[in-house]
Amino acid sequence: MNRPPVLTGAAAASGAVHFSLLGPLTARRDGRELPLGPRKQRLVLATLLARPNTAVPVDVLTDAVWPDDPPRTARKNLQVYVSAARALLGPGRDGGPERVVHGCGGYLLRIAEGELDTLRFGSLARAGRAAAERGDLPGAARLLREALDLWEGPPLNDLRDSSGVADEADRLEARCLTVYEDWAEAEIELGRAAVAVDGLRDLVERHPLRERLRAAWMNSLHQSGRQAEALAVYDDYRQLMARELGLEPSPAMAALYRSMLGRGREVRRPSAPRETPGRVTLPAGTGAFTGRREELRGLLDVLGGGEERVVVVSGPGGAGKSALAVRAAQLLADPFPDGRVHVRVRGEDGTARGRAEVLAELGRWCGVAGAQAEALSGTSAEVPASAGALAVLAEAWQEWQARHRALVVLDDVPDEASVRGLLPRYGKCAVLVTARGQLPGLAPVHRIALPPLADGEALELLGKLIGAGRLRTDPAAALRIVRACGGLPLAVEVSGMRLAVLRHLPLAEYADRLDDPSAALDELVAGDVSVRHRIASGWRDLADGDRWVLGRLAGLTDDGCFTLDRATVALGCGERAAIRAVEALIDAGAVTSPAGEVTAHAALYEVPRLLCLFAREQEAAGEQGGAGEQGATGGRTGAPAAPALSPG
Repeated sequence: MNRPPVLTGAAAASGAVHFSLLGPLTARRDGRELPLGPRKQRLVLATLLARPNTAVPVDVLTDAVWPDDPPRTARKNLQVYVSAARALLGPGRDGGPERVVHGCGGYLLRIAEGELDTLRFGSLARAGRAAAERGDLPGAARLLREALDLWEGPPLNDLRDSSGVADEADRLEARCLTVYEDWAEAEIELGRAAVAVDGLRDLVERHPLRERLRAAWMNSLHQSGRQAEALAVYDDYRQLMARELGLEPSPAMAALYRSMLGRGREVRRPSAPRETPGRVTLPAGTGAFTGRREELRGLLDVLGGGEERVVVVSGPGGAGKSALAVRAAQLLADPFPDGRVHVRVRGEDGTARGRAEVLAELGRWCGVAGAQAEALSGTSAEVPASAGALAVLAEAWQEWQARHRALVVLDDVPDEASVRGLLPRYGKCAVLVTARGQLPGLAPVHRIALPPLADGEALELLGKLIGAGRLRTDPAAALRIVRACGGLPLAVEVSGMRLAVLRHLPLAEYADRLDDPSAALDELVAGDVSVRHRIASGWRDLADGDRWVLGRLAGLTDDGCFTLDRATVALGCGERAAIRAVEALIDAGAVTSPAGEVTAHAALYEVPRLLCLFAREQEAAGEQGGAGEQGATGGRTGAPAAPALSPG
């Protein structure tokens, strides 16, 4: 298939490289296909292109190239492959910065919309959906069809033997299928169902359990006067669902089938009409919310565009995950007319709520399975919910999500198991998950990791709390304060609340207190808000072995930074075991990698300052056999290393 020209609104520059992922991985310059090198080099390039303009962690690239047993030279080899990508891409546009750069989050590939088919695809899809929302169905159908013309087949079909690339390819294909469904429904509403029939049949054969495709195929057949075939499509689907999953088609699908039995060739969408305006149960946002502009813009683009159903926002306790999620939900009223809801998955005491309790709250909110929701609302650890009632409510929740467009914020999720079964399987509902760890077991999802606040953002937040005038009296001291807080939004906010009350306290004196490692956490308390308590909650989330590792790593240097070599010595283990231990803490949000590396042993990791101070407290309390608040917040911090960390 010949690829149509890919533009960004103006003619693309001659000599620019255009990449394609919606089919086999290809690169073209002036219509000529370019060689992309050996397979491992292509895997690295495909992984970077699948996450354009986003930092891709080194371990993700490593898993894509060597999923089972990476060699000791893996990182050095990756550098070679990235250098080849730089050479292929050429210099930055208009002499700008490098196209592939390395930072604390990994390798980032800078690429424009007109240089990558997936970016152009997403832009056209968003424009098409916006046209449909305005009631411009002809314009929507045209834009969506233009997007689909970029789809040449299963994305990255030549590299799917790599599990990492296969996951990215599946995510891209799901986006393409959603756009195809949007286009087909627009054409059906315009009375042009015949143009979609054959394509829908082919896609249903490849994705037989995708209900929205089936519904569109049924509607297109029925509008084309082929009623018997339309009814047969439903019957085949019902038998397939019963055989493969032991389930019945959704109520919306069954209603579409019944309506076809008693009407002519007019078409109805399978979704049920909205009985009442969408409910909103969002907490009040903080008036001091500031910063996080890039992350907020990314959330609004991803969720507002309708291309992703699940987004995970991760970061340590106090990083501002909940505030960011609530702010985004408040601004997303238009894309989610059926409601926006906020549900805490962890209780006030920091323990995980049971799945039955969370499902009961969701069931009451959306008005489904009322009896089961009421029955489950009284369950507890001592009196667990019956499996039957839980299954009924879980299925009712899935059916509700399939028929509505709502945004659900699942806040402070402790682990993957807490939200499995709550995430939408199909439809236009979206779920925004916040978690301290990165929840690597959830896939495919869009991930946003919150870094520490930049100095400017942290100063802006502090200024909102103490007043810009006071901030200007001693800007150097104000900068010391936010840096002593490690850029942690909660710590900056607590500092601002204290200083707002202690109007007599000079900023320089408070900065001196925070600079003192033995006093910093004691100073970060304002009323019932304590940074130490928040860090302690995250500490309790760690396994005993991880707490022991974190305590050893926190004591390596004054600033919390360490290399792999130093970690290996401190933990008394082999290199591979040290890598696994450090990466486990990265997954948990307890360790970051803020600097680039030249070789594998030059990577610079960091324990954030306040967590570092807390871990040292725990280490000291364990050595002294102390109790009290600090001894109670963690496990036995002086415990021996886990077996995986044995020497050698």
